[in-house]
Amino acid sequence: MSVTTGLSAVSSQVRRQYHFVYDQKNMTEAQKYCREKYTDLATIDNMEDVKIVIDMVATRQASDLFWIGLYDDVNSWRWSLSDTSFYRDGETEFRQWKDGEPGNSYSRQHCTQMYSDGRWNDWDCEFRRTSICMDVRGLNVTFVLIETLMNWTEAQSYCREHHTDLASVRNTAENQKIKDLVSAGYIVWIGLFRDSWKWSDGSSSSFRHWLQGQPDNLGGKEACVVADLGSDGKWWDDPCGQNMLFICYGPPAVQTTSSSSTTSSTTQPDAVAMTTKQVIKVRLERKDSSLDLNDPAVMEQMLKEVQQRLKDQGVKGDVKLSWRKQADGKVFHKEEEETKKKKETCPMKDEI
Repeated sequence: MSVTTGLSAVSSQVRRQYHFVYDQKNMTEAQKYCREKYTDLATIDNMEDVKIVIDMVATRQASDLFWIGLYDDVNSWRWSLSDTSFYRDGETEFRQWKDGEPGNSYSRQHCTQMYSDGRWNDWDCEFRRTSICMDVRGLNVTFVLIETLMNWTEAQSYCREHHTDLASVRNTAENQKIKDLVSAGYIVWIGLFRDSWKWSDGSSSSFRHWLQGQPDNLGGKEACVVADLGSDGKWWDDPCGQNMLFICYGPPAVQTTSSSSTTSSTTQPDAVAMTTKQVIKVRLERKDSSLDLNDPAVMEQMLKEVQQRLKDQGVKGDVKLSWRKQADGKVFHKEEEETKKKKETCPMKDEI
């Protein structure tokens, strides 16, 4: 089977240029526009960058609110045990959420706990709970209640040291087995967790410039980030479907001005030492059709192999690789070719 996807290579040895777009779009539309016209939505790495974009917008006399590339990856739930051989088709997607969950209150709920009634909800990973470990021996799985109070990360480390991992729950029967271990009124950690804030271009920058009290995920639907360049450049979370002006970035460019009355872009050639990105397509030939290419562990291994091949071919510099996701959070998808053979594809990264 032939599969194709988009791979993002990010190098920190070149300069990035910011571009303001004065045409209101929702986050997904803004991301698509930036990737077509420039490189991606803006990544902001430090206070120097904040000052640069504030100074740039101050000369435009335009609205002060702009989308940047930071977003909450709310659809990235996965199990602590990533071994693909442990799961059959559909088992990694089994969920037993309570009504209205996951809610991601205050944008701080990235781990999963189970109540004594067998239902789940997302919760702050720093809370201390009892937990459920599992021992995997071939096809046999045994669940073990750990009564020591630990936060989720501590529970994961404990389970990996003394057992196999924090509990994965693949089906209703296993959910019932765990439920039987939990006394009435108690709450336990299980192994489901998700990623938090990410940059659209795959940057690993940990810089944040939140307004006090933000992010708060008001209404449970605020997963994208607005920069208020009229208020010290502070950020807050907003619904991704809201229309907003936005900031793109790209390599250094000659100053340009659009003839449109609603959309224009401006560049300053020596803005800041940042990153640029290239997108390449990778075609894979595989014989094992049961292999889940969207499994994080499989994708990570493929990235390592591509990275090694780049080094073998003499590519130098700080190059970081990441897969481009589509709107549903997956990298690979099937499409029919003219020959009616099916292949899995991901055209361009669309993570929002």
